[in-house]
Amino acid sequence: MEDINKQEEQSVGVLPESELNNSGFLERFFKLKEHKTNVKTEVIAGITTFMTMGYILAVNPMILGACGMDKTSVFTATVICSFIATLLMGLLSNLPFVLSAGMGLNAYFAYTVVLQMGCSWQLALAAVFVEGLIFILLSLTNVREAIFNSIPQPLKIAVTVGIGLYIGFIGLKSGHVLVDNPATLVALISFKTWTNYTCSALLALIGIIITTVLMQKKVMGGILWGILATWLLGMVFQLCGLYIPDDKVFFSLLPNKIFSFDFTLKPTFGAFAQGFKEITSTGGLLNFITVLSAFLFVDLFDTIGTLIGCAASGNMLDKEYKLPGIKGALLADAIGTTLGAVCGTSTVTTFVESASGISVGGRTGLTSVVASFMFLISLFLTPFFLTIPAFAITPALVIVGFLMVRQVVHINFDHLTDAIPAFLGIIAMPFFYSISEGISFSIISYTFIHVLCGERVKIHPLLYILTVLFICKYIFI
Repeated sequence: MEDINKQEEQSVGVLPESELNNSGFLERFFKLKEHKTNVKTEVIAGITTFMTMGYILAVNPMILGACGMDKTSVFTATVICSFIATLLMGLLSNLPFVLSAGMGLNAYFAYTVVLQMGCSWQLALAAVFVEGLIFILLSLTNVREAIFNSIPQPLKIAVTVGIGLYIGFIGLKSGHVLVDNPATLVALISFKTWTNYTCSALLALIGIIITTVLMQKKVMGGILWGILATWLLGMVFQLCGLYIPDDKVFFSLLPNKIFSFDFTLKPTFGAFAQGFKEITSTGGLLNFITVLSAFLFVDLFDTIGTLIGCAASGNMLDKEYKLPGIKGALLADAIGTTLGAVCGTSTVTTFVESASGISVGGRTGLTSVVASFMFLISLFLTPFFLTIPAFAITPALVIVGFLMVRQVVHINFDHLTDAIPAFLGIIAMPFFYSISEGISFSIISYTFIHVLCGERVKIHPLLYILTVLFICKYIFI
C-alpha cells in the first residue's frame, strides 16, 4: 500500500521533501511542507484546475439563459460566487478543491424546474437559497460530515473509480470522440469524412498522446501544458482551414479580444426573494418542496462523492478513510450555494475537475486560493478564457480519469459482499451520468447484501437511514 502511494505521488508530480520550499507566511498558513508540496506546485495546480473547469463560464450562462435569465448577469454571478466559494474552501479547509455552478444541477434548474414544470426561475433560485441555508445548518452540526464518515471504505474507493470513469466519459463525449448512436447508445465517431466533429475528435486524441508523454517525462504541470498544446494545435488547424468556425457549435479558437468589462448583476441579484411569493399560489408550495428535495439530494451526494473521489486520488484520506478539514469544505460549499442564489446562479458545488489540480501535486488550500483568483481575473479576460475549446479539455479529463481509476486495486474483489456494491457504484456513475446515482446504488445494494448475508455488524447505523431515503427518493421524487 505504501509503495503504491509513493508511486502515485511520483507520477502526479508531488515533490520529494528535499525539494520542498519553505515560503514564510504561505508555508505557515497552508502547512506546505507538512503536505509535501511548495508554492510553485500549488500555483500550477490551481491554474490547471481552473483551465480544466473554465468551460463552466461559457456553459452556465448558456443553460440558464435558456429559461429566461440574463446571460451576462448569470456569467457575472457565476464568476463572483466561484471566486468567493473557492477562496473560502482554501481558507476554511486547507483543501485543494474548486467550486462553481454545478453541471447537471444547472440543467435540472433550467430545463426541468422552469421549462418543464412551469416554475419561474425566481422560484428555482428561492429553492437553491433554502437548500444553501439547510446545508449550512447541516455542516455546522456535523450531519454532512457524519454521512461522509458512514460510507464504508470499499464504497469510498468505488466512488473514486466511478468518478474516474465518469469524467473520462465526459471528456471523450465533449471532445466528440464519442457520439450518439441509436443502436449502441454511444459509438466512436467515424473518420471517413472530414468535418469539424472529426477535427475535434482527432485533436482530442492527439492531445491525450501529448499529455501522456508530458506526464511520463514528469513535466511539471503536464496536464496544463497538454491543454494549451492541444488548443494551440487547434489554432493551427483553423488557420490551415481544417477547422471552420460556425458560431453555433464550433466557435473560433482565436480570441478576437483579450479584455472585457461587460458584466452586471442587476437583472438577477436578489431575484430569489420574488420566488417566495409564488409559494402561496396554487401548487406553488408542492412545486417548491419537490424542487428543493431534488436539489438537496443531488447536491448532497454529488458533493460527498466528489470530495471522496478527489481526496482519495491524492491520498488525502487518513487511515480510517476520513478527510481532515472536511467540515470547512462542506461549509464553504454550503455558503457558495446560498451566495449563488442571492447573486443569481444555480447551485454552487465542488467540482470533480478538482482532481486535475490534485493530479499535478495540489495538496493544500493554496491551490484553491490560486484558482479562486483565476476566476476573479476571468471576469476581465472573458473572451480569452471562453475561447478554450472542449477538445482541449478532453485530454485533461481522460488523464485525470485514469489516475482515479487506478484506485480500483484497493478493492478486495474476493469479498463479494463488498465488491458487488462497489462495482454497481462504479458502473452506475458513467452509465447514469450521475455521481449521486452511483452512491445511491452502491449504498442500497451494500445494505441489503450485508443484511441478507448476516454481516450486519459491518453496516453503520446511518446507512440504514440513507438506504430508506434513497428508496423513497426513487418512489416519490
